[in-house]
Order: sequence, then structure tokens, then C-alpha cells
Amino acid sequence: LMKANQIFVNLPVKNIEKTKEFWSKLGFAFNEQISDEKAVCVILNETASVMFLTEEYFETFTSRPVPKGDTTQAIVAIGLDTREEVDQVVNTALANGATQHEEPEDHGWMYQNSFWDINGLAWNVVFADMSQIPT
Repeated sequence: LMKANQIFVNLPVKNIEKTKEFWSKLGFAFNEQISDEKAVCVILNETASVMFLTEEYFETFTSRPVPKGDTTQAIVAIGLDTREEVDQVVNTALANGATQHEEPEDHGWMYQNSFWDINGLAWNVVFADMSQIPT
């Protein structure tokens, strides 16, 4: 059975500096070794990172058209340790230029809140207690 040891999600953005500032305010660190004026690497945890690339730089990796913020290509979901952290991250995002994506949903075993970031990208922020999943 194949298992990945790391994941890098690559997403196009209009402005690297504003993107870095936004994610810094949410409390995330950066991998400066692979960040520059064309890309910023946001560290989600030891094995998962997001590479935000300028639209122009992103286009060098694909022959397909790059969405310009008015379409949804993906919804990225990130898991946090508590419901409070979920709301803290979403509320901080909203206070820094993001907009509400969907209203929070509480399923008992799983709680999620979501936002459109400053680049128009969709983020679901989730807390899940897998031991409480209904059978």
C-alpha cells in the first residue's frame, strides 16, 4: 500500500506579500527556503504545506487555464484540534479580509466553519472526533 510522506497543495494567487501577511495573521509559519517573490510556502504541519504561487508562476506548471478567482477549482479542508481553534482561525480570517463561505455546521462528532480567503480560495476548517462517528 502506497503512502505519501508529505503533501504540497499548490494554489494560484494574485499577490504573494498580501497572502503571506494574511496567513501569518492566522498564526501559520512559512518555509522560507522555498519561498520568494513568486511563491510562499505555508506550513500546515510537519507533513502538509500549501504553496501559494503567483498566477503567472503557477501558469508555468500547467498548459491549462488558471482560474482567476471567479471560479472554484477546489475546496481545501484543514483539521484543527478543537472547535474553538476552528472558530478562532475563521474569525481571524474574516477580520483580515476573508469572507464567510458557509455558515458553521455542527454534526456532533464533527464541527466545521469555512471562508473564502483574500484570493477567493475556499477553505473548510474542521474539528472531528473520530471516536464519536455514528455507526
